[in-house]
Amino acid sequence: MDTYHVIGLMSGTSLDGLDIAYCRLTYKNENWIYNILNAETLPYSPYWIDSLRGAETSDALTLIALDHAFGRYMGEQVQQFVKKHNLKPDFVASHGHTIFHQPGKHISLQIGNGAYLAAHAQLPVVCDFRTLDIALGGQGAPLVPIGDELLFSEHDYCLNLGGIANISFNHHGQRIAYDIAACNMLLNTLASQAGYSYDKDGDMARSGKLDAHLLEQLNAPSYFSEPYPKSLGKEWVLEHSLQTIANSPATIADKLHTTCHHIAQQIANALQPANYKQRVLATGGGAFNLYLMELLQHYAGTNYSIEVPAPGIVSFKEALVFAFLGVLRWRNQTNSLQSVTGASRDSVGGAIYWG
Repeated sequence: MDTYHVIGLMSGTSLDGLDIAYCRLTYKNENWIYNILNAETLPYSPYWIDSLRGAETSDALTLIALDHAFGRYMGEQVQQFVKKHNLKPDFVASHGHTIFHQPGKHISLQIGNGAYLAAHAQLPVVCDFRTLDIALGGQGAPLVPIGDELLFSEHDYCLNLGGIANISFNHHGQRIAYDIAACNMLLNTLASQAGYSYDKDGDMARSGKLDAHLLEQLNAPSYFSEPYPKSLGKEWVLEHSLQTIANSPATIADKLHTTCHHIAQQIANALQPANYKQRVLATGGGAFNLYLMELLQHYAGTNYSIEVPAPGIVSFKEALVFAFLGVLRWRNQTNSLQSVTGASRDSVGGAIYWG
């Protein structure tokens, strides 16, 4: 079988909603061809936002119940999506929602139980993509770079501006990737304090002024100068970036303005020196923040072309790539790269529930 119809599910740390994408992936002439045929973001209700946001402080029984309930919820959403669009998927590939990510302690938990998801979607499910890589000594993240390598190779860099910004690129024949800094986790938190779910086009950030002291504090953590492989979890962001912002007396507009500078500077630092034009594919919700994108182009310089693709790819690239990771798992082919995560070897990650 060389053509697969897969539903990819992604729930990011920014809690925008559940991304669901029905994708066709075809292997032809030793290349993968992708199409996103149907896609939606299903906004979370206040119940799910509160439950997912507070899950890391819940007791064990509550967390297990939430894992099962969220799996059921995702399965029900898949079933409704399939019926609405009259689809015939081969299976579902789900990232789940990350609650803990501390690979140094061999911990990374994505809830949305695969068995419950399969039972309520009434479809096979591929999930739990990170655990095997962590068992092999890796970070369990980022996982998207295998998709960058095989689906988006025409770009020199693939930059995802989600809850956490991460980057992927080919360096001396090896795919390298890592988390750069918190992104929408910071911007959306600040926007919510002003009564908005996000800062549309970055207009509020644009209206603010730079707070040099806050910028220095945001750039201070040692993580930013540590070598890769490395990855960030919500716990680190809460303790460092969000706490630093909360402690600042600056206005919300000034905090947004300064935080955009911080994110853009850290991304620019991640780009390798080049003497020729480099193509940077920017996706994720942050790519819609026009002010952030202007700052990124400013700090990156003229040797880098920051390219924002069609809205479908901007919003659903991660859901597409997890559908692709599911296909690779289905074919028993490598979907997690040692060069990216620092594991002892490449691996074929993911658990399968037949539904």
